[in-house]
Amino acid sequence: MSEANLTEDQRDALQEVANLAMGQAATRLAQLLDTFIELSVPRVRVVPVDGAAQALREMTGIRENVSAVRQGFRSDIKGEALVICRSDGIGQLCALVNDPYAGSAYNAVNEQELIYDVANILTGACVSCILDQLGRTPVFSAPGLLGSEMSLEEVFQPGVLAWEVALLVEVNFALEDQTFRAHLVMLMAEESIRHMNGALDALLASI
Repeated sequence: MSEANLTEDQRDALQEVANLAMGQAATRLAQLLDTFIELSVPRVRVVPVDGAAQALREMTGIRENVSAVRQGFRSDIKGEALVICRSDGIGQLCALVNDPYAGSAYNAVNEQELIYDVANILTGACVSCILDQLGRTPVFSAPGLLGSEMSLEEVFQPGVLAWEVALLVEVNFALEDQTFRAHLVMLMAEESIRHMNGALDALLASI
């Protein structure tokens, strides 16, 4: 795993890049939900995939079941982005975008559709912004629901993510005065981590 690790300078640079990307994603999410979005500090770890669930639990404190949407991205740096939401908070999203009055022009929002919308915004803004700052333009696959009411162990089960080592970049977004929180996790295999190392070195050299 050491070959695919990050130096302290590379980790700091990636956190700064992710922080800028989060701001863009938060702005778009605030427009969708018409509420203030609270941001976390990005966290970065290189972990074995079979330890990813435990690492994410330590980083986020998630104990309950979650819903997860996955979306692949590729350039020379490729991987998957997972948007993970605690299942018991998803109803709060629908309450924000559903109009409470009868006869409204708004339609009732399906929970799964809304989770896709949130995932598209977080993945598109964060991943695109991160890779853009590293001189890459990603191509995205269509998002897919990995599952609902899942444990973190089920999200990262062997065979679903076919890598031994992954770069785990975790950022999370909370709604003001709400318990809902969405976590964006970027997963990249060893080869892509090495490409990420080179891109971060080039960014540091340009500063």
